[in-house]
Amino acid sequence: MKIFDRVLNPREIRRRLGLNQEQFWTQIGVTQSGGSRYESGREMPKPVRELLRLVHVEQIDLSEVKRVDFEIIKYLKDSHPDLYRSLRRAVRSRHRPDTVPGLEPSEVEEIEAEGANGDEAVEPRA
Repeated sequence: MKIFDRVLNPREIRRRLGLNQEQFWTQIGVTQSGGSRYESGREMPKPVRELLRLVHVEQIDLSEVKRVDFEIIKYLKDSHPDLYRSLRRAVRSRHRPDTVPGLEPSEVEEIEAEGANGDEAVEPRA
């Protein structure tokens, strides 16, 4: 089990954001009753976990992300890996992990370390 699977606590994240279940879950296309089941321990499908991570942990406005953004990231990674790593470090230094709701800074660093090893599904910050 990955560290992200262990530490992602939707109820804690929702409470720290000050949202009710309907506000929190509808932002990622899940009904309030479905979200309630996930908060009670039912296993979340991977797409739901990823959406929760992107919207509520990474604070990504999905309406702003376009396909070309991912094409640019892939091109940059493949053609200029040193520049990509340098830009990624610069952006990360601006966004410290101590602001992620529901997670301790050390837990976020472990999640980011997993992402650096290729487990990250999406890299919209690059």
